[in-house]
Amino acid sequence: MTDEAMDMAEPRTPARRAGAWKRYAPLAVIALGLAFAYAMGWQRYLSLDFLAESRESLLGFVDANYALALAGFTAIYALAVAFSFPAASVLTVFSGFLFGWFVGGVLVAFAATTGATALFLAARSAFGDFLRDRVGGRVKRLADGFEKDAFSYLLVLRLAPIFPFFVINIAPAFFNVSLRAYVAATFLGIMPGTFAYTYLGQGLDSVLVSAREAGTQVALSDLVTPQITIAFLALAVIAAVPTVIRRLRAGR
Repeated sequence: MTDEAMDMAEPRTPARRAGAWKRYAPLAVIALGLAFAYAMGWQRYLSLDFLAESRESLLGFVDANYALALAGFTAIYALAVAFSFPAASVLTVFSGFLFGWFVGGVLVAFAATTGATALFLAARSAFGDFLRDRVGGRVKRLADGFEKDAFSYLLVLRLAPIFPFFVINIAPAFFNVSLRAYVAATFLGIMPGTFAYTYLGQGLDSVLVSAREAGTQVALSDLVTPQITIAFLALAVIAAVPTVIRRLRAGR
């Protein structure tokens, strides 16, 4: 009988059940927190419409309580990312609008990395070596390649806006990616996009005023130009070049 079969045949003792609970508890907290946020309707506060309606009061609060506003926004952003709340792009624009492109960009880079790391650790504790232990073939080779050059792989995925942010936060948990590589690639990889979105946010005030006077709504897609998307993809290609060269040399 194999070790896996023995594990399956072995009855679940209270100690094993307690271990399983501790393993999946972080993901359970995240799932419950996300459900609670939607049940409370907090998503309505994470939109450009809300920003347009509350721009004066938000700017006034930041002016009167700058340090508190910085700390509070950082905490909100990190929690939103950790709980996979789909508002990272809008919150990044908020940050540029409220704090300026540079301060807002630095704030978002640290907050997003913190939240993403918390989600990564929760997923890794729950799934561990799930992929490595249960699949083989091409997927196994993909996992091995990812693990050998995790920083470069993850950096490319962070630079290119191909997959949703929360997917890239969780996916490395299925591979043997070190925490150091994950944090470094996340922080550096999100910087270009972060500063691009905070720069959009810094110039958003006139757009919101014009839209309110015209009686129209502003969508995030209206602010993101094709040129910005192409620039992100170009950065990803540049970041992928060293990895491709190393693989070509190894093949030879």
